[in-house]
Amino acid sequence: MPFNTKIPLLLKKAYKEELKQYNHYLENGQYSNAWHHLERSHIVGQSYPLEHTYSHWLMLKFGFMQKDTKEVLGQIIRLLVGGWKSFIDHVPLGNTGGANVPPLKSMIIPNDIKNLFNSK
Repeated sequence: MPFNTKIPLLLKKAYKEELKQYNHYLENGQYSNAWHHLERSHIVGQSYPLEHTYSHWLMLKFGFMQKDTKEVLGQIIRLLVGGWKSFIDHVPLGNTGGANVPPLKSMIIPNDIKNLFNSK
């Protein structure tokens, strides 16, 4: 069984860009746009333990900032199990990672991210 330990360079670049966009919108008080890019960072990094866990950590912090109890509780649960599921590459592809979606539900992957996955 192969283990995912390191994100490929192309995906790492896209992951970092999503986090850059997240921070930009967060700093400008555009929370909906910030969340959108945080979800995208989750999709890109969810198969890799460090990136997956970090996306959930940021979602937890975002939940606290928004005073969203459901999000906070959902992220605590995801932080407890998400990283090891990435390590063994057992993640629901396309899942956006928020507490508003079931943690094991696969979702449609945006085309630009799907193209990244196909070219890694």
